[in-house]
Amino acid sequence: MNKQTFPPGWDEKRIRELIAHYENQTADEEFAEIEAARETEDVTLMAIPTELVPEVRASLARRESA
Repeated sequence: MNKQTFPPGWDEKRIRELIAHYENQTADEEFAEIEAARETEDVTLMAIPTELVPEVRASLARRESA
């Protein structure tokens, strides 16, 4: 069995807490979180064709590791 690896700064506890946060979120809380993200000035939300998602993720990963 392979040992699970996590991104830098993350561990199993943090992953479980994140999962619990979203699994226990009400529809109103989810909506409020989305609206808050839309109002954030330094964040851009956009629709990306599904077939391009792997390429976009790879590009972001390269930028973060640079």
